[in-house]
Amino acid sequence: MKKGGCLLLVAGVSALAAALFIPFARKAAVSPFVCADPLGCLDLAPEEPLKLGVIESLTGKVATLGQEQVRGLELALARRGGKLSGRTVALQIEDSGCTPEGGANAALRITADPKIAAVFGTTCSCDAATAAKVVSQAGLSMISGNNSAPYLTALCGLKAPSWQDGYLRTAPNEEFSGPTAARFAHEKLGLRLAATVDDGDIYTTGLTGGFKKEFERLGGKVVLSATIDKGDVDMAPVLTAVTNSGADLVFFPLFQPEGNNLLLAARKSPDLQNLVLMSDGSLIDATFIAAVGQAAVGMYFVGPTPPPDSPELARLRDEYQTRYREAPPTEYYANAFDAAAILCDAIEKTAVTDPSGGLHLPRQALRDALYATAGHRGVTGRLTCDRFGDCARPSFNVLTLRDPACGIEGLKANPVFTFAADQ
Repeated sequence: MKKGGCLLLVAGVSALAAALFIPFARKAAVSPFVCADPLGCLDLAPEEPLKLGVIESLTGKVATLGQEQVRGLELALARRGGKLSGRTVALQIEDSGCTPEGGANAALRITADPKIAAVFGTTCSCDAATAAKVVSQAGLSMISGNNSAPYLTALCGLKAPSWQDGYLRTAPNEEFSGPTAARFAHEKLGLRLAATVDDGDIYTTGLTGGFKKEFERLGGKVVLSATIDKGDVDMAPVLTAVTNSGADLVFFPLFQPEGNNLLLAARKSPDLQNLVLMSDGSLIDATFIAAVGQAAVGMYFVGPTPPPDSPELARLRDEYQTRYREAPPTEYYANAFDAAAILCDAIEKTAVTDPSGGLHLPRQALRDALYATAGHRGVTGRLTCDRFGDCARPSFNVLTLRDPACGIEGLKANPVFTFAADQ
């Protein structure tokens, strides 16, 4: 009896323990992550890296700018130990060559990988237009620290022709660059007849269009709107047209080498010795000054107002020089750093780690977080992204070159006019 009683007691205790364990076992069960995002989710296993696509111009005439953008991203990631949401970050870097075709092809290569979290780039505005379309249609987000063409985001407070959902930038909208040049020419120089020269892409046509609209609003007249082809060497035909137009100023927001060719040809023309020459930020470059030398003396350049000196900017500049053993060629590494920081913040705000260690990134939620960026303390200033993707407050300087021997720093230190968007 005693033996049987013990068995019954043990059996009873076991049954009670089993009954008590069932609720706890159910409570500890791991619920799988369910993606409810309209654009879908990036799903990473516990050991997978978080991958970012990078599209920059790493060959050709603006390779230095593209490299500077990559470095701004690398510096931002280095501040975070090379990790986001606990994951090591891997970069898939593609060269666009600063062409529309290159931008589209680079974006197609990146979006072919379903494990890409987001895209950083581009360098040039012409390849941004094509790349952003591919990236947006793939449901990804993209942010640039260098693009500035008005056609990518907004014109006159309205959605621009090449706007794409999920595309943002921290370089200022050059919608205000052309008007800055026009105001300076009309109000400060007292000129009334002007010519413009572009190369047909959305960046240069956006600037010349903005110049014409503002110059004529002020009472001036654009007597010639000319277009050259990329790669043109002979500038005699367009300069003959400028001469015949009677223009007092020519605004030519061209890149190198076309900008160099036009300037040098104009300086050699006896009929154009009194012509005022003005370009934009694409020629605010040490290589341009070195290439043209004295020919650039007295020329005007309109470009973004540089970020004010601050301890944060000084620290970033030191990090750049320490890591890459050279000074940054322009100020746009700071815009790249800020763009990368905004992207990193948005990823960390929206990424979800499940109990098993998997990482999930809802793609529409990431876009929403990027557009919701407000008061971000960037090294270039406070950044707030609007519904079109512009995150920087536009402010532009007109500079003039006095002494080529002083180089790019001498040029940047000589502003003669400033215009901000809220003026």
